[in-house]
Amino acid sequence: MLCGGKKSYFAAAVCIITLTSMVTLSYLRLQRLSHLPKIIQEGSRCRGKITNSTITALKDNRTFIISPYFDDRQSKVTRVIGIVHHKDVKQLYCWFCCQPNGKIYVSKAKIDVHSDRFEFPYGATDIVCLEPPNCDPTHVSIHQSPHGNIDQLPRFEIKNRKAETLTVDFTVCISAMFGNYNNVLQFIQSVEMYKILGVQKVMIYKNNCSHLMEKVLKFYIEEGTVEIIPWPIDSHLKVSSRWHFSMDAKDIGYYGQITALNDCVYRNMQRSKFVVLSDADEIILPLKHSDWKTMMSSLQKQNPGTGVFLFENHIFPKTVSTHVFNISSWNTVPGVNILQHIHREPDRKDVINPKKMIIDPRKVVQTSVHSVLRAYGKSVNVPMDIALIYHCRVPLQGNLPRESLIRDTRLWRYNSSLIMNVNKVLNQTVL
Repeated sequence: MLCGGKKSYFAAAVCIITLTSMVTLSYLRLQRLSHLPKIIQEGSRCRGKITNSTITALKDNRTFIISPYFDDRQSKVTRVIGIVHHKDVKQLYCWFCCQPNGKIYVSKAKIDVHSDRFEFPYGATDIVCLEPPNCDPTHVSIHQSPHGNIDQLPRFEIKNRKAETLTVDFTVCISAMFGNYNNVLQFIQSVEMYKILGVQKVMIYKNNCSHLMEKVLKFYIEEGTVEIIPWPIDSHLKVSSRWHFSMDAKDIGYYGQITALNDCVYRNMQRSKFVVLSDADEIILPLKHSDWKTMMSSLQKQNPGTGVFLFENHIFPKTVSTHVFNISSWNTVPGVNILQHIHREPDRKDVINPKKMIIDPRKVVQTSVHSVLRAYGKSVNVPMDIALIYHCRVPLQGNLPRESLIRDTRLWRYNSSLIMNVNKVLNQTVL
């Protein structure tokens, strides 16, 4: 017998630990084997229809595919960013077609629903499959079964397959533009501030916006600053404009914001040195440096190995204004003039201010809105004397008198360049 000998507590403990370890290792080995790619067909051709939609529903109508990405940071896998029902979706398979030999491989997927689901039935999900050996598939199909006809399945291009050189320093990810968005003036001011601070690309996951906002987006697309990712999530799910299920019992929270953010991270993994996860009414304002490049260079030197830099959010209520920078031509443009809102709400006792992030996308596996869920590098909270998030919006402490707010004019350091740049855009779009 494996556990024979002296009947002592020590021997029994050793026996139990040994058996447990053997069972665990056997289980993990079987799990690994069950996920290995298997050839199911040879001598075929990849004929399934290639889909270019941002959101594609599978036949179960419980699984929605955004985009697959090649990820070899730990092992050679295809990581599919998607949305699934956290209870109803039990099994998914990746179907790979390897050319030119025409072998079709099927891999059982690991379905990893992100932990920050906030009680909604649907959540951002990584559908992860081991790739076939000796094959670099360019497309993948996702199916509920390891059996079927690959020609009947939609095919998705696997992005990030080819290594690229980083083309930009900073990309801002804005998710998701919805609710017939019409805060035109503040949007232009934010984009122009981003450009002053060193941003080359702004990616917007757009559900809908006003006609006037469309004109502004068209201008920025032609300029090369903005890239639009269509985000018709309400065509597939009942969406909430709130962040928690208890506030609005729909299928998914805040127009699928977390899924869009994760897609934006992977979409820019080989394009951008840094990715900024922010909203259109938020500006990470450096206070000791003139721009983000010099700020991030300093922060990286002080924090080697860090992949995530978190900046504290501070509310500048749009209900409290100053007469300075009351520019008459801007008064006809819908939206907020941020230069007139330089009073900051004080910190609330026992309340932690939420944070937004500048990340190295190559070090992030999964992100939420205010923190990363999984990463290879460390996360660092950036002190408020280095930078803060200027967030001009409705107040959180609306009952505070003006005298209780903190006058903070540090945004005005950029007023000359900002006014000139905003006027140029307005003259070519709105005015």
